[in-house]
Amino acid sequence: MKRVIVRSVHDAFDYVMQHYYPFGLEDLVERADTYAVISIQDTHTGGFGLKFAESNFCKGVLTLYFDDVLREVKGAVMFTDEMADQIVDFILQHRDVDTLLIHCYGGQSRSRAVGAFAVKLLGADNSKYFATGDPNRLVYDKLVAAWKRKKAAIRDENKKPTLRAEKNDR
Repeated sequence: MKRVIVRSVHDAFDYVMQHYYPFGLEDLVERADTYAVISIQDTHTGGFGLKFAESNFCKGVLTLYFDDVLREVKGAVMFTDEMADQIVDFILQHRDVDTLLIHCYGGQSRSRAVGAFAVKLLGADNSKYFATGDPNRLVYDKLVAAWKRKKAAIRDENKKPTLRAEKNDR
């Protein structure tokens, strides 16, 4: 993955539309990079009325519905450990795309947290996400915890004896 970009829903739509071309006119496409989308949608509105789909350029879409809250609020859906696991797996599965596009409504809190995490997961400096904005700390912290769980599971899996080693033990 060459870059991670965080956008509002409107700017995410504009980015995706830069990859559009009329049938048979592929040479008119404005952008030709491959990308994957993490689409974070609000629950109280049932989403934004916009669903991204895979295409020649879009290699994967993960749509999650949760609200921009830090603690339980009646009627709001909080970010969960299961959602964090889905994001970690999605990022790892789409490392070969050119761009990871992450959006929420405003591109300032939830998606900024996911963007900061993705950059860190990919081994780069994510400090600009905290210096220039206010990522949702609940989302960020749950993602970091999910990555720690994933790494521990991978380590444990690698420590399991192989079938060949088990035969030698008999």
